[in-house]
Amino acid sequence: MELESTRNAVFSLKYHLIMVVKYRRKAFVRLAALERLREIATTVGEPQGIRIDEMNGEADHVHFLLSAKPRSELSKFVNAFKSASSRVLKREFPEVAKSAFLREALWSPSYFICSVGGAPIEVLRRYIEQQKAPEAH
Repeated sequence: MELESTRNAVFSLKYHLIMVVKYRRKAFVRLAALERLREIATTVGEPQGIRIDEMNGEADHVHFLLSAKPRSELSKFVNAFKSASSRVLKREFPEVAKSAFLREALWSPSYFICSVGGAPIEVLRRYIEQQKAPEAH
């Protein structure tokens, strides 16, 4: 497991984020649009302590593997990224603008995110249960 640190914490915070194009429209028909999407995510994420470790997608959705710092607010990152990427991609890629009908949002309002990596939950549960609590006096 790759650990990161700040002055006050040692951590490994990894997340799987999935975002879907509104109405599952086929917006990303060129690889260049997905590559630009990664650049936008990196630009939006860096100031918020979020790094894009992996990113790929299909015409109607994208997957990200994110690393975050403890201070990172993932919902703020997602909202800022949706806004910036919608604006930039519709301006730079005519097919994205066409699929989003120009005035409509590019992204579905919902998204999926979960923590990933590290030990499975059951292993952690057993480890915590096996800790030696102090004797009651």
